[in-house]
Amino acid sequence: MLWSGVIIGAISFLIIGIFHPVVIYCEYYFTDRVWPIFLTGGLIFCVLSLFVHQIILSAALAVIGFAMLWSIVELKEQTKRVRKGWFPENPNRAKK
Repeated sequence: MLWSGVIIGAISFLIIGIFHPVVIYCEYYFTDRVWPIFLTGGLIFCVLSLFVHQIILSAALAVIGFAMLWSIVELKEQTKRVRKGWFPENPNRAKK
């Protein structure tokens, strides 16, 4: 019996779940201008996954990389949600 698929699925579920509050936190404290950090990190993790020979670790690195890349889109969407009033805006941030 191979458990690799189930383990990779659980790791993916955990990573995606972790990135939801990370996006909210980053938008609240740093705005969506932190997207280059997510781009750089996402590319680094995706490239690292290509050089790891252990399948579960390689898959986990790739999932982290793609979750970081997807977080760029979610940062922009989170900014829209804040403007609509669905999430609180940071009161310490200067208004434009």
